[in-house]
Amino acid sequence: MSIKQKPFFCSWSGGKDSCLAYYRAVKQGGLPRYLFTMMENGQRSKSHYLPLELLEKQAEAIGIPLLQRAAEWQEYEAVFISVLQQLKREGIEAGVFGDIDLQGHKDWVERICAQAKLEAYEPLWKGTRKDLLKEFIEEGFQAVIVAIKDGVLARDVLGKTLDYQLIKIFEEAGIDPSGEEGEYHTAVIDGPIFSSGLKIEFKEQLYNNGYWFHDLAVL
Repeated sequence: MSIKQKPFFCSWSGGKDSCLAYYRAVKQGGLPRYLFTMMENGQRSKSHYLPLELLEKQAEAIGIPLLQRAAEWQEYEAVFISVLQQLKREGIEAGVFGDIDLQGHKDWVERICAQAKLEAYEPLWKGTRKDLLKEFIEEGFQAVIVAIKDGVLARDVLGKTLDYQLIKIFEEAGIDPSGEEGEYHTAVIDGPIFSSGLKIEFKEQLYNNGYWFHDLAVL
């Protein structure tokens, strides 16, 4: 499908892949209307455990509204679809998602979008993982590591900026450098879609559901 001249929402984790998907969709002529994030408890995001304050500051810097809903896992899909139906009524035509090559994720996205009569658009789909990382860095985005899977990476990686040196560390550790299998998560704090970069302060490290998270505050 083409995203050109279509109003879209972006499924927003706050991390590098959703950010690059948004960026590509805009470059391809899509019309951004919302960032949409599912929340853990109204205060932290479901996927990356990011504080709501950070997500709001990202949306403010990008210049479009953040739409967020909280749901437990057993009601996650129903809540997600209800939001998509609301967006459809507002004239949104497509959803932009940051999947790269996990077929199960893409199948789910297409199914729920179809239920809301929206098109699912995957700008990164089947891109080479390392090439997408290179594009993200070379286009001028800046992201920090905010989560690692317990036992996969050393905790001293938390808080580091995603760059070529860190990619080398990931490869030497024997993990996928893009983290597509959930080895780590990022938070984007600057880039060409931001009016200004976010200033952050790292706080304590938290353990939740198999991951170590580096909590942060926006200054």
